[in-house]
Amino acid sequence: MSVDCVRVWRRGDIATNDAPENKATTRVDWTKAQYIAKEKRNGLPTVGHEMKQRWHRTSLRLISLVRGWHPVWDVNFGTTTENRGMRNMRFATLMALTCLSVLAHADDRPNVLFIAIDDLRPELGCYGSPIAVTPNLDALASDGLLFNRAYCQQAICRPSRASLMTGARPETTGLFHNYVALRELQPDIVTLPQHFVAGGYETVYCGKVFHQGDTDEGVSWSREPVEAIRGVQKPSGPFRLAENQRIRNSDRHAMIAKYGEAAKRGLASGPAYEKADVADTAYVDGYNTQLAIATLKELVGNDRKPFFLAMGYKLPHLNWCAPAKYWDLYDPADIPMAEVTDAPRGGAAMGLHASFELRTRSGIPKSGPLGADLSRKLKYAYLASTSYVDAQIGKLIGALEDAGVRDDTIIVVWSDHGWHLGDMGVWGKATNYEIATRVPLMIWTPDMKSRGAQTDALVELVDIYPTLCELAGQPLPEHLEGLSFVPLLNDPDQPWKTAAFSQYPNPALREWAANPLSPAMRETWFGPLIGKVEERIQSQQGEAWDRELFEQHLTGFTMRTARYRLVLWKDRRNMDDEPLFVELYDHENDSSETKNIADEQPELVRELIAQHSAGWEAAR
Repeated sequence: MSVDCVRVWRRGDIATNDAPENKATTRVDWTKAQYIAKEKRNGLPTVGHEMKQRWHRTSLRLISLVRGWHPVWDVNFGTTTENRGMRNMRFATLMALTCLSVLAHADDRPNVLFIAIDDLRPELGCYGSPIAVTPNLDALASDGLLFNRAYCQQAICRPSRASLMTGARPETTGLFHNYVALRELQPDIVTLPQHFVAGGYETVYCGKVFHQGDTDEGVSWSREPVEAIRGVQKPSGPFRLAENQRIRNSDRHAMIAKYGEAAKRGLASGPAYEKADVADTAYVDGYNTQLAIATLKELVGNDRKPFFLAMGYKLPHLNWCAPAKYWDLYDPADIPMAEVTDAPRGGAAMGLHASFELRTRSGIPKSGPLGADLSRKLKYAYLASTSYVDAQIGKLIGALEDAGVRDDTIIVVWSDHGWHLGDMGVWGKATNYEIATRVPLMIWTPDMKSRGAQTDALVELVDIYPTLCELAGQPLPEHLEGLSFVPLLNDPDQPWKTAAFSQYPNPALREWAANPLSPAMRETWFGPLIGKVEERIQSQQGEAWDRELFEQHLTGFTMRTARYRLVLWKDRRNMDDEPLFVELYDHENDSSETKNIADEQPELVRELIAQHSAGWEAAR
């Protein structure tokens, strides 16, 4: 661009008293200064970045047109025999447009809008949900690429997010539960936003992107978001209704008085849901969306860097608190409930937990089934929360449009894991099965060819890091363990990975943060529930039962191929030993994973175990 401008200046024959002496090296700065000075003399504001971008693109086209009209201008403006008035008019137009394009010139790498959603399974209209009201995510998918087979690396918040944000798998990060910090284990690993900072991007986040405690301030982020929204009160706590606040506080005091420190780890979390007639900003996701929009306006400034704006939504993580208007989108009688509510036949007794996380909420039975009415109410709450988040995403994407940078911004939306809504008799994440490991994932880029397409290619959250690097022209760090799926943006049906990999430590005998059961937890009302789980495992495993092994070291390693799901239960201390138990599900004939067929297919099991042993590198 600057070469074109200098060429015009040198070969033109206009005269000015303000021209710099060293035209070849200082003309661009001089032009910008002259233009801004003129704006100020006329009492005009300086040109907004979004308008500069539009002028820049338009001027490139018009410059080509002008040259097309009279190519000799590019050789000698002073010797043409064309009518001088027309020549001067066209030359003036060319100069004006060229100067505007110089003003508009900025780093032309794409921006990134990075949207994380907590605990969202693919319960969206674009994924075929017959009930979910999610028009904004559906619209994004209809113009981008939707991944039908995307999987997390561990179905719990902190390990999953740490894996995605570092591009490394849990076996590399060493992070398997929520109560250890990423930087404690990996002080030097380069995160995705940290890498973008090094590449010249402005990076900032609002809401939950890393898990709490891993936010990596001052390392992964180059600036703070806007601190507050004028005239809007920042939400405090999860509940807006006084009665729910009272219940939460009362339960908390009672639990702490009875169980001490153990109660502070989530035993008294208040009601599982809330419907309140309040504004979107009354809850944290709506408020944080407005912070992100205000931050976006600051990012889109004069002479800006490209930005990496991360927005993390806490819903539909418990507690499911959303404004009434999103509940009103549904008739609870129309909500389809889980079709398969039993554990897999022949499945691992340790493969499913007792819905610990949900049972910490007020009004939820501490053991036994939830009942049909409560189950319907809970799914109703989950759907309302999902629609609330969808509406906030619509506002955020709309803000990109308003800022004039929508067409220059990559948008990627992902969830950290799925969620059982009564499926297999379980409420929560934290299993190795399809319903917990499969996640929604969609992407939109300015230059992609396959718009509105879907792909059945196996992809993993760990693939997002290298993908965004490739799209933004960033080099790939050597530590990455994922595969860029950029080729799928133009050819979504091409052959791709042969497997996706996830893992989870024994869900049945872990607390809801995936940490081992603490002795104090056995003294709470969870004690009898844990006892029943242990009896179930002992009955199946017989002489293999060992408390230390099953509570501290047993992990389920799962591999999803195009057709099968394999789950290997192994002792982490002896990874080369044979698995203690094997599960195999055939998705071609049993997409709900209702029956373990491992004993019926010994040869297939051996083949798949060999494939699993070859690891993720062999699956690329």
